[in-house]
Amino acid sequence: MAPSLEALLKHYEFDPSILERVSVRKYKAPLAIVEPDPSWPQTFSLIKARIESALGPISLSVAHVGSTSIPGLPAKATIDIDLVVKDVTDESSYVGPLEAAGFQFISREPSWHEHRFFCGYEPMATNLHVWGSDCPETARHAIFTEWLRRNEADRELYAKTKREAADLSIEKGETVMQYNKRKEEVIREILKRAFKDLGYL
Repeated sequence: MAPSLEALLKHYEFDPSILERVSVRKYKAPLAIVEPDPSWPQTFSLIKARIESALGPISLSVAHVGSTSIPGLPAKATIDIDLVVKDVTDESSYVGPLEAAGFQFISREPSWHEHRFFCGYEPMATNLHVWGSDCPETARHAIFTEWLRRNEADRELYAKTKREAADLSIEKGETVMQYNKRKEEVIREILKRAFKDLGYL
C-alpha cells in the first residue's frame, strides 16, 4: 500500500525525548565529510546480500539511500539503508536475525512510523533503518535520492550545505543529530522542488 500524498508531503520534527534507546553504539566514527568513493555501491551490495540472507522473505526491500548512493556526492563514510518489512512492530521476526548478521539494535521511534534503527560496522559503517510497507519516509528518501542523481544544481547545493554544516558542527563540538538539523532547511527546499517536478505540489 502506498502512503497518502498528505503523509508524503509532511515534514517530521525529530524529538529526542520520545526516542526509545535500546543500546549505545559500540563505535561512533568522528563527523567528517569525505570525497565520493566509487566503491560505495559495491559495499552496499555486499551488505544488502547479508541482510537478505539473514531475513529471507521477511525482507520486502533493501534500498541504498542517502549521500553514498548518489554518484559524485561527498558524504560521511556511512552507508544508509532503508529496510522494509511487512510488520515493523514484530521485532521478533527480524531483530535476532539482524543481530546475528552483525547489526546492533540501537533505538526505536514508535511515534515516527514505528522506525527501528540499527547500525553495522563491517565492511564499513552502516545506518540501517527499518520501516513498514506503507511508510512515507522510504518514498521521500527515494524521491530525494533520485532527484539529486539527475539534478546537478541541487546536488552541488547539497554538497556545499553538507560541508558547511559539518565544518560548523565540528567547530562547535556538536553531534551528528545537530549536523543533520543544520541541513534540514536545504533538504526541505530540495524536496519541495522534487515534489513539484512530480506534480505533488
